[in-house]
Order: sequence, then structure tokens, then C-alpha cells
Amino acid sequence: MTAGRRSAQWYAGTDRNAYIHRAWMRRGLPSHAFDGRPHIAIANTASDLTPCNSHLGEVAESVKRGVWEAGGVPMNLPVVSLGETLVRPTAMLWRNMAAMATEEMLRANPIDGVVLLGGCDKTIPSLLMAAASVDLPAVVVPGGPMLTGTFRGAQLGCGTDVWRLSEEVRAGTLSEQAFLRSESSMIRSRGHCNTMGTASTMACVAEALGTTIPGTACTPAPDSRLLEGAHEAGRLAVELVERDLRPSTLLTRGSFLNAIVALAAIGGSTNAVVHLLAIAGRLGVELSLDDFDRTGAGVPLLADLQPAGRHLMEDFHRAGGLLAVLREVRDLLDPDALTVTGRPLADHLDDAGIWDQTVIRPRDQPLREAAGIAVLYGDLAPSGAVIKPAAASPELMRHRGRALVFDSVEDMRARIDDPDLDVDPSSVLVLRGCGPKGYPGMPEVANVPLPARLLERGVRDMVRICDGRMSGTAYGTVVLHVAPEAAAGGPLGLVRTGDPIILDVEARRLDIDIPPRDLAGRRPSDAMRAAFAAPSRGWERLYVDHVMQAHRGADLDFLVGSSGDAVARESH
Repeated sequence: MTAGRRSAQWYAGTDRNAYIHRAWMRRGLPSHAFDGRPHIAIANTASDLTPCNSHLGEVAESVKRGVWEAGGVPMNLPVVSLGETLVRPTAMLWRNMAAMATEEMLRANPIDGVVLLGGCDKTIPSLLMAAASVDLPAVVVPGGPMLTGTFRGAQLGCGTDVWRLSEEVRAGTLSEQAFLRSESSMIRSRGHCNTMGTASTMACVAEALGTTIPGTACTPAPDSRLLEGAHEAGRLAVELVERDLRPSTLLTRGSFLNAIVALAAIGGSTNAVVHLLAIAGRLGVELSLDDFDRTGAGVPLLADLQPAGRHLMEDFHRAGGLLAVLREVRDLLDPDALTVTGRPLADHLDDAGIWDQTVIRPRDQPLREAAGIAVLYGDLAPSGAVIKPAAASPELMRHRGRALVFDSVEDMRARIDDPDLDVDPSSVLVLRGCGPKGYPGMPEVANVPLPARLLERGVRDMVRICDGRMSGTAYGTVVLHVAPEAAAGGPLGLVRTGDPIILDVEARRLDIDIPPRDLAGRRPSDAMRAAFAAPSRGWERLYVDHVMQAHRGADLDFLVGSSGDAVARESH
């Protein structure tokens, strides 16, 4: 066996331990499986309880065939799978746990490289965090978006149209029966959300980072080309081991800045901010919240996709996909940032073309001139907050209104449809206690439903402020990720109903118009504090004690950085 191969630490030699390691793996494997061939783990997040990833077992079979063809030995490795639509209180609570568990399993086992199979929102981020920390050669295969659903002859965007249709029911313009009939039409096939929500965004971000085979990120899940790409990823994983191309070499600051450019140009999810910050933290790459504004704010929005536009991911793939978008903004990319192919990302753009300009706009005909994520600071966000201009109402980007404060999600749901609620269209809805510590886990609740009495009057957007997140499929003028959160002593916890709030996106400000001395003299409300998470044991306790704030990626403080792939001691 090749002495320099990592797996040789387990399998090479004639002593008792090497015998044990080989013998227990000889369930059909020939002796030459241990002669120095790279052993490739397939970190597989397939699960029936993660419906967007339920097809990844089939994808893994294609990866296996590619690994065998290239002379490697594939090993299926089921890892923690997080289904955004099902797990409570929020999948984000376990992103760091999934990353930590995957990292430890990759390190603990006799593997030389890994293929990462993800799709649903938190799966690709957790896999990339793990790969960065263990630093073994790795390639991502995104599971792909589902096909476009239709109802009554119109396209349905999963997620985005859930929010839209549910508000129409509350407004009285759509019957509950019609709403429920649309349910079976929305999810047409295997795959993750077909809007530019977090799942599609993170697949594109993985490609922009250079961690996927260029051109594969947006392939629809039922498309045969996904299996073709998975096969090629298996072959490539073996080559990555041979070349010793690891995440620490591949993922540079330029790679992350390229991802920020891509995020802006596609109108991607704000959730990518916390994920990119966390991945960079595992690598020791210098990346801050301000980089998203400096690098991305002036990037034109070119992808006309829900929730910021009209079309869906099947259209995006047909129109040319991410590479077509990146070719239009090629001058904004770091030309030296590499991909898993060993070549720079920019080198893969020469043959990219836009095949439908109604879906992907040319650079000189953008949907918006500058639509990247904006970072706000001010009295209410000393460490920053974010807003997605592409999904917001232009007339609300500079706004002053009276605060209507909700001390918890439960408080909001109990009162939002009260006909006597003291609210008008200019009010600013403030929801707090939803940050990493407070909920816990920073849930997707920030796109607060509009009050029923205003929906009935035709109001469809209001300024909303929250220390939590919102779904990447959601839309509206929503200020997110306010840091520090209320549960960490942030000033959002001191706001009272009736306080004048000022949002000025152009000036990058989020302020409260009361004297600083008066604000500092306030104490948090008892109702808000009573709603904060107070776990006594288990993962939630560990999480609340160690999670960092949103502007640092909401990772755990003791997981920042990497530990490499070395294991010092034997198991027998």
C-alpha cells in the first residue's frame, strides 16, 4: 500500500491492527482494494425526513461508479441531515452540530478524500464547514432544484408562493380550499426549492467558491445530467487526492469574494451571509460582514428569479445557469481563484452564454443596477444587520415609522391579526428574541406576516426588523440578523412600541430616534426575557453557551479554525 496515503495509516502492514482494519472491510472487497488506491468517502445527507435530499442515494451510486472508474474505492458515509421544512425549532440550531459530526467522522475514518452530497438549505453549508475543518480533498455535488410546479395554469415557486398565497388567504382574496388544492401541485418532483432560496443559493455559492465541477450547481434533480455530473465528481475526487488539492489551498479570500459577487448577481439568499462567514472562519480566511457590502452592493442583479423576480431554477438552468451570469460580471471576479478542476473559475467562463435573456439579463440590461446585500449599522445594530434590496420595496428603503414590538414569536402570532392592533402601513414591525441564543438557533421567522387588518386594505409590504433570519424564498422589506441580538444584550431588546425607527438603506443606517441616554437607561422587558431559550442540557445548552453572533457566522466559538486530518492514536 502507498505509504504516503492517509488510508495506509489503517490498512498498510502485517500487524494485528492492520489485519483488523482490512479484515472487517473484506465483505466483498478484493485484496487489491487495499493496495494504495485512494479511499473516497461519500458524505451523504440523504434522508426521507429531508425530502429535498431523499434522492441522494441514487446520486451516490453514480459517484461510486466514478470513483471505481478512476481507480479509487468509494465508501458511503451517511451524515447528519437537516430538513428545513420539518425540524423544530429550526434547522439552523443543528448546522454546527452537523458540521462538527461530519468533520469528526471524516477525520476518524480511513479515507483520503470526500465527495459531499447536499441540497437542502443547511446541508451544503455544514458539509463545507466540515471539509474546511478536516481539510481533506473534497468536491461538492449539489442535489439540484425540483422541476417547476403549476396550478391553474400558472407557475408555482415553492416557498415564495407559500408566503404569497397564505397572505392572500388571510386577506380574503383566495379561498382556503384553493390554497390547499395548490399544495399537491407545488412540489412536482425530487429536489430542493426551485426558487433562488437558500438551497439554490448555496449550490451556486459552492460553485462560485470553486468547490463543485463548474456548470453543475443548478442542474435540476430529475435531470440525467445530474447523475453524469455525480459520476464525474467521483472521478475527480480521486484526482484531487492524487494532486493533494485541499480546501485550505483552494479556498482563498478571492474565492469568497467571488462568491459574494455571485450572490449579488443572482439575487441570492441573505442566509448565505452567515454560512460564508462560518466557512471562512473554519479556514482562517479574513472575511467580515462589511465585505458583503463593499464587494457585492454595486453588483447588478442579472437573474430574474423568484423571490426577487419571476422565473424558477429550471428556467435558470435552461438559460445558461450560473456560469452565464458570472461571464457578465467577469471583470469583478478574482481571476486567480481556483476550482476543484485545478483551473481558475474565470477560465471556465469562455464558453458560457445566455440562451434566454428574459431569465438571465445581459450586463447592460440588469433588473437592478446595484442589488447586492446591504449591511446596516446604527443605534439598533452596533455590530451590523443585513437587508436584501432585490427583495424589498423601493419606496420603503428610506422610511420612518412607529415601532410595534413583539417580544417573541408567540407574542407576534397571538396579536398580529387582532382587529384592534394599533398599527398602520407606516408602522415598523419589530420581532426580537429570535437570534442564535434567544430562540435558540436563529430561525426563519423574520418575514413577519402582515397584520390582517392591513392586508384587507391592500397593504403587501411593511418594514420589519428582527434578530433572526428569513427563508431565502421569502421577500419584503425585512432587516435581518440584527447584532447583537436581544438575548445577547443588543439594543433591539430596549425598543418600545411607539418609538420612532429610521431605516435608511442608502446611508446604511438603522436607528431609533430617541436620546441615547434615554435608551441606555431602559431595562429589557420581563416578557421578552421570559421567552429566551434556557436549555438545561444537551446540544441546546452547548449551543447557547458557545454560539457567536450573526456577524461572525453564528458558529460555535470553539469550532473556529481547523484541526486537520491527523489522528494520533490507534483504536486497539
